[in-house]
Amino acid sequence: MNLDAYRRAARAWLQANTPSPEPPGDDGADGGVARAKEFMAKLYDAGYSGITWPRRWGGQGLTQEEERAFAAEARHFALPTYVFSIGLGMTGPTLVDRGTDEQRERFVRPLLRGEEIWCQLFSEPGAGSDVAALQTRAVRDGQGWLVNGQKVWTSVAQQADWGLLLARTDVEAPKHKGLTMFVVDMRHPGVTVRPLRDMTGRAHFNEVFFDDVPIPDEHRVGEVNDGWSVAVTTLLHERLSISAGVGMSGGEDDPSGLEALRRTADTTDPLVRDELVELYIRSRALALFNQRLAQEAEAGAFPGARGSVAKLLLAELTMFRADLATRLAGPASVVGGDPLSHAISLAPAMSLGGGTNEIMRNIIGERVLGLPPGPRVDKTVPFKDLKVGTQE
Repeated sequence: MNLDAYRRAARAWLQANTPSPEPPGDDGADGGVARAKEFMAKLYDAGYSGITWPRRWGGQGLTQEEERAFAAEARHFALPTYVFSIGLGMTGPTLVDRGTDEQRERFVRPLLRGEEIWCQLFSEPGAGSDVAALQTRAVRDGQGWLVNGQKVWTSVAQQADWGLLLARTDVEAPKHKGLTMFVVDMRHPGVTVRPLRDMTGRAHFNEVFFDDVPIPDEHRVGEVNDGWSVAVTTLLHERLSISAGVGMSGGEDDPSGLEALRRTADTTDPLVRDELVELYIRSRALALFNQRLAQEAEAGAFPGARGSVAKLLLAELTMFRADLATRLAGPASVVGGDPLSHAISLAPAMSLGGGTNEIMRNIIGERVLGLPPGPRVDKTVPFKDLKVGTQE
């Protein structure tokens, strides 16, 4: 099938199968999740989930061209796939890259088909932006591991069946070298999930507690104490997946997007037109940069730290778009039931999730531009000797 025919087939399928959007605030309800799972199964069976993922593990084995063609059509629809975003964009690609054949066989196909929901368990209250300073412990327990600790800002944890957990396994090693990655059963009785509400009024993320949670060693991802390198793989996929959320069409379903603003703004004002053009240029430049990264990845050149460039550009674009929408729509846009109020209040989160803008600039400076790194006094110090977070 040529690309035009593929795109027409995708458009026809989406028109026939995409359900009507959920009412605002219902995205976390049990009924909404069941509906999303039903849609995801249909999406997979039609060949539109895991388009570029390896056939061996349940993907479609197609190219980035088909992926982009489907994404271009999907942006015209409100797909109920949010609860699968962590699995599809972060944990699933990590398992494909770093998991064992047994882990890929067990987890990838159910993830792509929407049978199981995933979350990512990295951030902690005492670690802040320094993920390597985490204190959640995994200790040997016979043939497996026993986990105790706390994670925070964990998206979709309240619906998740499985999580990708980064835990400390050696306090005698420096902080980056004593970590190990695991797959954890989020339904185990020792796992407690407590939703946290943000300023939009919704509970997009959670805090998660682990009390003597057992993990079999076959659910370890990568080598013992090599969890940081696995985490870097996850973070690279996270930043690429976040930045790829900007579409070539400009996000027409977003009330703060270009299409919506063009319909509501006074385009007879040349200054307004200039700002709309600026929004288009920024959106288009980021979309083309993402396309280039995707093409390089398909050719075998993983984008590496340049994924941080895309993520930083998206964070800045999101804030520019929210600011422009507020100025064009006026004060009424941030109160009451105006559709813009949610988009505007959620915008600052883009500069935090997946790494703050400051962290992204550090990564870009050191690993893309080759600038000297900032001074570090903790890289060779055993973790147990560091005064970090809540550690005495």
